[in-house]
Amino acid sequence: MHELAIRHGRLIAPSGPVFADLAIDRGRIAAIGKNLNAAHTIDASGCLVLPGGVDCHVHLQMQLNGLTSTDSFETGTVAAACGGTTTVIDFIDPQPEQPLIDAYQQRRAEADGSAAVDYGLHLTIPASHAASAERLREIPAAVAAGCATFKLYQAYERMMLDDVALWTVMRAVAAAGGGVVLHSETGPLLDALRADAVAAGQSAPIWHERTRPARLEASAVQRAAEIAALVGCPLHIFHVGAAGALAEVNAARAKGYDITAETCPHYLLLTADEHLTRADGHLFICAPPLRRAADKEAMWRGLGEGALEIVSTDHCPWTRAEKHKSSFADVPGGLPGIEPRLALVHHFGVNEQDLALTRWVSACCTAPARRMGITDRGALQPGQVADIVLFDPKRAKTLRPATLHETAGWTPFEGMKLEGWPRTVLQRGNVLVRDEEFVGSPDGGRYLHRTLAAPGNMP
Repeated sequence: MHELAIRHGRLIAPSGPVFADLAIDRGRIAAIGKNLNAAHTIDASGCLVLPGGVDCHVHLQMQLNGLTSTDSFETGTVAAACGGTTTVIDFIDPQPEQPLIDAYQQRRAEADGSAAVDYGLHLTIPASHAASAERLREIPAAVAAGCATFKLYQAYERMMLDDVALWTVMRAVAAAGGGVVLHSETGPLLDALRADAVAAGQSAPIWHERTRPARLEASAVQRAAEIAALVGCPLHIFHVGAAGALAEVNAARAKGYDITAETCPHYLLLTADEHLTRADGHLFICAPPLRRAADKEAMWRGLGEGALEIVSTDHCPWTRAEKHKSSFADVPGGLPGIEPRLALVHHFGVNEQDLALTRWVSACCTAPARRMGITDRGALQPGQVADIVLFDPKRAKTLRPATLHETAGWTPFEGMKLEGWPRTVLQRGNVLVRDEEFVGSPDGGRYLHRTLAAPGNMP
């Protein structure tokens, strides 16, 4: 007899939906089948049963120009859990000259005992570290500590790596058995375009998008892909929202390069028109910026066809007051969204665009786990960690700050009416969320040691 069985649900397994029971023993999926006996049961009647969501791109209590993003590890991961996400990957941002392992230990100290769900860490390599042979020699130790992926930037002065620096760091990361996750924009020219616009007296939010042309996002992806292929480094492109950037990912993939890409709900559902049509258009400033309707449709096509393997959130929340600036150039970039990701992609994808249930689950759960080196979760299979979501496809939810657990005090998806929301969420077989109420421990999350197992798979 099993410890726990989830009964009468429709399981979204890798091979497709199936009506079956799922049994859990010692925190792992023990069996999938009919009429499984267990000491305790959870009735999943009317629900889709999914693996716990994996969000591989979040920014919790992030420091930026004297500000701290509004969600702490605790509040952000509670919100994630309530939205059906049981694993997040955040970032380590080393300060100038700070050894990588010191930065790793500092970030672990901030997160350990403060996260409600399990978490991993990407390790950022800023420009100062890319130029230091001593710092680059520390990369193998970071990989050994479970930081299998390294965040690089082609934009932002302190973080920006030119092509030679990209080549140098990617070569070191590949040699250590790691992979690169990349913010891909042509930074120096964007800086010049922004300065030119400000000098001309342009301050409206739409100039954020106009000074970050989509062509310069696409060309940055193309250069990075060629450099990564040159040194054999697995490459994942963060937050793709432009059709041209996705086309470059597809072109690199067609050449056999080890490259994947993600998009985010805001690129699937919003456009740069938010800057023009809303009095609070400054709230929607993020980087890369929101694009045009044609780009939004290209993201949905890419998701449906599998060209975009992953949907993350890039959750980076600031309050209205923090984002209220007189010029677009001074607004901190980033949007909240860690909680409604699963439901947004379900409603606007599965319900409205016939996105396959398996593609939905793959993009939000399976693919990010596999690509980021989390091999024991993300799929409903025996032996996997029992991170489970009972998703009620008929449950109605109108998105408002009061209906979410995020702490920014606003949501870019305000007023959207969804059909489908997580009812119950389990982590390692323990109930975190029951009937939309968080009942877990706010310090129950664990650090995940990630390893990239093989080429072509991060892992």
